[in-house]
Amino acid sequence: MKTRIAGKVALALLAFASLPAQATILTYFGEDFSGNPSTPLSLIPNSTAASTSFLAGLIGVGTETFESRSGSSPLALTFPGAGTATLSGGGSVVSLASEYVTNGVGRYGVTRDGGTETYWETNAGSAGDFSITFSSPIAAFGFNGIDIGDFGGTLRLQLAGGSIALLNVPNTVGSNGSSDGSVLFYGFISTNASEQVTGINFLTSTGQGDIFAFDNMTIGSLEQVNPNVPDGGATFSLLGLSLASLVLVARRLKK
Repeated sequence: MKTRIAGKVALALLAFASLPAQATILTYFGEDFSGNPSTPLSLIPNSTAASTSFLAGLIGVGTETFESRSGSSPLALTFPGAGTATLSGGGSVVSLASEYVTNGVGRYGVTRDGGTETYWETNAGSAGDFSITFSSPIAAFGFNGIDIGDFGGTLRLQLAGGSIALLNVPNTVGSNGSSDGSVLFYGFISTNASEQVTGINFLTSTGQGDIFAFDNMTIGSLEQVNPNVPDGGATFSLLGLSLASLVLVARRLKK
């Protein structure tokens, strides 16, 4: 039995040794809690700080504010230096009369440039109801999400094409609308070519899904990542994940 255990752990070590040595994704997150479905937050300091930190890690990128957009899915967006992103699944552009109102149930845009306030309204579900595909692999993605998790569940980004398959957004989990109108920023920057992403599915941890406002979207190519990118405070490392997996394997084999 001891020989069998040693052999399986050795195989795990071999798999661990074959992983990229510097495969990491830096993540950026900030959230401003509301709980008010009728009035937008006037200030979103935590979300803004996270967005600022994310953008500091990129060079020459553009941000889609949706202010000049209209229509429904599929919607193709062009970003300087990074190609085209196509928004698919259920979703459409919503325009409100001003930046001082919501749609009545906690959703609104956060561009705050005066006049109307426009955003993409969509649903993240258990089957990837909302997805984004990229014409070229990208290394950076960030967005504002409004009214997420107000009826339970967390947002999850299912990544295609890279070495990391799933990122969990640590949004506040509400119930019965308790976190209506809250605003968050979430973004990630891949620092290794093996982690470039070709598409993203938006999922939730609950089966009922979550309708939310999606605004201020930024994507960036690997060439647009700042060589001196500042750490966003949370680093997902395949090296660390493999060590954790190895420990789990060893524990199971001892049973």
